[in-house]
Amino acid sequence: MQFDLLHVGTLVALAHILGVVAACHAILNTRTSQGAIAWAVSLVAMPYLTLVPYLFLGRSKFAGYADARRVENELLRAHAHPPEWDRLASSAELPAHALGGRLVHSLTRLGGMPFLPGNSVRTLVNGTATFEAIFEAIENARHYVIVQFFIVRDDALGEMFKDALIARARQGVRVYFLYDSIGSFDLPHRYVAALRAGGVDMHPFATHRLFVNRLQLNFRNHRKIVSVDGERAFVGGHNVGVEYLGGKPPLSPWRDTHIEVRGPAVASIQFVFTEDWYWATQQLPHLDLPPMPPPDPASGRGMHCLVVPSGPADKQETCSLFFVEAINAARERVWITTPYLVPDEAVFSALRLAALRGVDVRILIPSRRDHVVVFEASKLYAYDSLRAGIRIFRYQPGFLHQKVVLIDSIAAAVGSANLDNRSFRLNFEIMVMTVDHGFAKEVEAMLLADFAQSREIDRNEYRQASALRRVLMHVARLFSPIL
Repeated sequence: MQFDLLHVGTLVALAHILGVVAACHAILNTRTSQGAIAWAVSLVAMPYLTLVPYLFLGRSKFAGYADARRVENELLRAHAHPPEWDRLASSAELPAHALGGRLVHSLTRLGGMPFLPGNSVRTLVNGTATFEAIFEAIENARHYVIVQFFIVRDDALGEMFKDALIARARQGVRVYFLYDSIGSFDLPHRYVAALRAGGVDMHPFATHRLFVNRLQLNFRNHRKIVSVDGERAFVGGHNVGVEYLGGKPPLSPWRDTHIEVRGPAVASIQFVFTEDWYWATQQLPHLDLPPMPPPDPASGRGMHCLVVPSGPADKQETCSLFFVEAINAARERVWITTPYLVPDEAVFSALRLAALRGVDVRILIPSRRDHVVVFEASKLYAYDSLRAGIRIFRYQPGFLHQKVVLIDSIAAAVGSANLDNRSFRLNFEIMVMTVDHGFAKEVEAMLLADFAQSREIDRNEYRQASALRRVLMHVARLFSPIL
């Protein structure tokens, strides 16, 4: 018995020593003070529970990674950007609406991409509409198809997607396929091998080019991009899997949104893919952009669009600042839909201040959970938001995964970024902002339909929750900087 106790005591002491060492590492390397505190406290107090997660989630700073990625991006944007950028960006006028002009001016400098006229954008609500449009575009591809997803499943939808790409590749269409190595960790080798054998140029996106580090869950590529022949592109929240078609109870029906973009902004979306492709392969994809006609409002392609890519190698915290600037610019309303409500202090402060100055601030979140800790933390942020006058709605029919921002009656953004720290600082994301009254009206109608199927929450829910439930929410929020 004494021998066993001695061994147990030694293991406990060793765990605490390793916890202190890991806490020191977290303090030195975590990007934010809140994240450093969260890791340090948990590693010192509960090393038996947090040491292993820290190996996967906490080592967010790889030596030289951010610098190397940043240098590559800067070189590409200086020397390999689409030529249309120079002509169209210089001729693009800022929106007459004061909000649009201020917002565009700051976000073009933040994201490093131009504000381009002459586009058309349409919403694709839910998976059926999204993949019908994507499959139709792929089927009619003449020159090339680019594909990028965070999650690719080897299921019924994945098989259809694979067959569609192979069919075009066999017809001489160039197909470039980039998938995240961790988001698609369970994608079998035979799936990738079949695509490569069929002529598809397919690669994983990994933090290191030479190997996939299964212990590194940060710096993931969360973008979802499909583009065909430089003529149209698809961006949004859907990945490739039957759950995105509503085939995964109890989360079904799945509520998500994609957009289809036509016009000069397609070149910006493709260039985001080019940066990721070059990082993964050290080669530039051969993408011929079609000549762009002058903007003609009568053709329905008079929308102004701005592509805002973000990632952990940015000089600024682009994603967080995107939300802060959009919220601060609002004078009438800010409507946001997000599956995860775990904002950082800057975004949370911007939301509260907007509500306090009389802006209609609404946030739509799920009523069903796919991640327990994130869901519990989101609940507490939701209840705290109510005190500042922010209205929180829970979508009832199924799981809500869409990422949409509507600002006043002029600007709307759709893309891949969630309202959480992983999107703000740890993942590569893309948002497409359209400054156009007509498109804002279309997004407004879509969100009003979602609000009609949602339930508005109030403070009574928190007051009536059990003591244990409230403790769980507060404990979960302690981990919000690293969720």
